[in-house]
Amino acid sequence: MATELTPDFQQELVEAVDHRRNFAIISHPDAGKTTLTEKLLLYGGAIHQAGAVKARRAQRHATSDWMEMEQQRGISITSTVLQFEYDDYNINLLDTPGHQDFSEDTYRTLAAADNAVMLEDAAKGLEPQTRKLFEVCRMRGIPIFTFFNKLDRPGRDPFELMDEIEQELGLATYAVNWPIGMGDRFKGVFDRRSRKIHLFERTAHGTREAAATVIDLGDPRIEDLLEQDLYYQFKEELELLEEVATEFDLEQVHQGKLTPIFWGSAMTNFGVELFLESFLDYALKPSSRRSTAGEVEPTNPEFSGFVFKLQANMDPKHRDRIAFIRVCSGKFEKDMAVKHARTGKTVRLSHPQKLFGQGRGSLDEAYPGDVIGLNNPGVFAIGDTIYLGQKLEFEGIPSFSPELFAYLRNPNPSKFKQFQKGVNELREEGAVQIMYSTDEAKREPILAAVGQLQFEVVQFRLKNEYGVETLLDPLGFSVARWVGGGWDALNKVGRLFNTATVKDSWGRPVLLFKNNWNCAQVEGEHPALDLRQVAPVVSGQEPLEV
Repeated sequence: MATELTPDFQQELVEAVDHRRNFAIISHPDAGKTTLTEKLLLYGGAIHQAGAVKARRAQRHATSDWMEMEQQRGISITSTVLQFEYDDYNINLLDTPGHQDFSEDTYRTLAAADNAVMLEDAAKGLEPQTRKLFEVCRMRGIPIFTFFNKLDRPGRDPFELMDEIEQELGLATYAVNWPIGMGDRFKGVFDRRSRKIHLFERTAHGTREAAATVIDLGDPRIEDLLEQDLYYQFKEELELLEEVATEFDLEQVHQGKLTPIFWGSAMTNFGVELFLESFLDYALKPSSRRSTAGEVEPTNPEFSGFVFKLQANMDPKHRDRIAFIRVCSGKFEKDMAVKHARTGKTVRLSHPQKLFGQGRGSLDEAYPGDVIGLNNPGVFAIGDTIYLGQKLEFEGIPSFSPELFAYLRNPNPSKFKQFQKGVNELREEGAVQIMYSTDEAKREPILAAVGQLQFEVVQFRLKNEYGVETLLDPLGFSVARWVGGGWDALNKVGRLFNTATVKDSWGRPVLLFKNNWNCAQVEGEHPALDLRQVAPVVSGQEPLEV
């Protein structure tokens, strides 16, 4: 049944979209991403003290790093969603893994983001993982906001850091604020929007909001509050900045061509709230999405959304499976019945949840830009579209070419059911790609990963969440290519040397090569063979099971 668009409902949708902001944080490992995430939650009032969620004061792990292995190693290995409010805005913060071995999880999360915050260490500048993730943002045209972190430590010249972004990424820069000092002498920032200087006071380990003295640029007190040489250095830098600076253009920001620059220290909270306030003013609100039915506007009254992530065992007590749904249009309401585009079935969306790291709360309604959690009893796959009204499917989320391969063996036959369940659920959530031998006698699944750490996570989680010890038998291949045209196209080619043929979770042929040279050789010998680095998006079929 079509959703009735009354003037009141139209106004409700417009206001809901206007007050929502959705963004992902991208960075290289160790740039301080999890710390910045915590501090944004601190200023948003979602936590009272960094590292502790309201009503969970004993918890001292980062709110976003809830998985046991993350807490043990001090790294982010899975994306999480953190929803909070600040100054009349509803914010959906998509925290992504920084480690390159989990870049595919980050790619999927960016499909659900309207904006990206590029976090850089001011001592290091651009790093390889940041460059990779920037390219994904560029492909999708996502607005990018840059936060230079760790100004409380010695770092590179601010002009040099901005120039690096312009030269290496081809992205224009505009400094929204400017640092006063660096390292032990980092005192605060000058906000170019308000023309005011914010001088911060350090807090104990940055666990609470940093108190600030705010004065006008021309206030004579500044010479008493700052050391003379630091004050004159700041004045010289500001004069130079305003001489050579690019003009600020919000349209260019929204097109992903100009990045607003912010300076601060997430550890000490310097500049974090100023960044949050400016970001909310400048960020792109939820916008239209491409689909098979054309552009879908967020204010379209018919509900639609897509699955960008699945996560098993967020609640160890209940061994649940949660589907992360990005709402794209209309209004989500608890217990609504929607169409599942891939299967054509009607699905009732019961027990929706508001997500906050591992924590969850009940939810009755949601709007475009929001992310909701739904129990997933095997119904959803990554990339699935759900909708009301006219049939549509949003652009799918592709699988990227893995580089490491290994048979996963279960040495204990009595644990087969637990092994089967664990592998299927971890495949569903995209923790690793699963492939299979074309030899029916070989029943063990093949793990296909971007990095070695993915293997370790799968084995760790199988042991801790499913009670199954496993063994890995590595395969000597490092390149995978999907065959365009499927099995028919591959059968026409005949026998291929120095390759292995396997099938992915959807039964499609994948060729494995020892190295790029082998791959190029096969492409040269068989120009009609269409080899693809990215898996085609699947529609209308069910995945294979172990």
